[in-house]
Amino acid sequence: MKRIELIKNIKGASELDDLKKIKSRIERLLKEIGKQESKLLFFTLNDELIEINSEYLIGELNQILKTKTIERTKYYINRLIKGLTKNKTSRINDLNLNRWKEYEDIITDSLWVLEKRDKSGAHKADYWGNFIPQIPNQFIRRYTKKGDWVLDAFAGSGTTLIECKRLSRNGIGIELNADVVKLAKENLANEKSRNKVTVKLVEGDSTKVNLKNELQKAGTKSIQFVFLHPPYWDIIKFSKKKNDLSNAKTVEEFLEMFGKVIDNTCSVLENGRYLAVVIGDKYSDGEWIPLGFYTMQEVMKRGYKLKSTIVKNFDTTKGKMNQKELWRYRALAGGFYIFKHEYIFLFQK
Repeated sequence: MKRIELIKNIKGASELDDLKKIKSRIERLLKEIGKQESKLLFFTLNDELIEINSEYLIGELNQILKTKTIERTKYYINRLIKGLTKNKTSRINDLNLNRWKEYEDIITDSLWVLEKRDKSGAHKADYWGNFIPQIPNQFIRRYTKKGDWVLDAFAGSGTTLIECKRLSRNGIGIELNADVVKLAKENLANEKSRNKVTVKLVEGDSTKVNLKNELQKAGTKSIQFVFLHPPYWDIIKFSKKKNDLSNAKTVEEFLEMFGKVIDNTCSVLENGRYLAVVIGDKYSDGEWIPLGFYTMQEVMKRGYKLKSTIVKNFDTTKGKMNQKELWRYRALAGGFYIFKHEYIFLFQK
């Protein structure tokens, strides 16, 4: 079904004055859409490829069928035509607010319960400490446009950069460990992109790497979104390097190092744009260390506006895998609670 045929059929229905005839035409259109195998319907308009979620379209057409008056029927038809033909987007993303119902998978609540990690394509869960792909997917889609630049200051195995390739964003990742950079490059090579984008990995220290030079080499001057997913202090030792945040001797030293990462990486973030910090808390000598809120304060000290605090679940870490009963016993005996969440803090510069 070509886009012009879709619009022509819907407009043709709106021009009728008989409610039964209108609904009959909508029913035929629904049957035609139902023949499509994919959930995405692709159309071209002025040589631009446009995709529409078939479930969204079916939902809108079914709403038209439920109407009781011709006035209400034509209202919904005209609203659908507007959604299909006119884009209403903001400065920071490509979401068409005329079709806002189409984005049911975009989370707008502050509690994220994600049951399974995305393991499709190049995404793997074999690197200890990487975050699930749904996190960068959600933020990239909501806070950037196609062609924008995303910076991940703790690139790890390349999760954010893989999502950049999938979503047609340019990405730069900084990673301290050479072996992990090699792993990330292998993962990125296995991820294909429909559109040409630049995805670059830099081996270096996020507190010191000259980002202005790296951006200039890549062909841009600024970044539109920054991800900061640091080590959760010393829960996992990622290397033996002194400048690795996981080797900080005290929480104060960890925060000082993290602050330097903020200063360096966010210096290239455009004013008015966003950064996210993904982090969890930890226990130390029987005391809960609110690492998440400490890092939140480090960002706010630098004048950034806190836009949201998101609590995300996690079930089993590698360190606790197959030890649920043991950890439950320890919790009962020690008077503490087992970590089942981490934080995502969203800030605006």
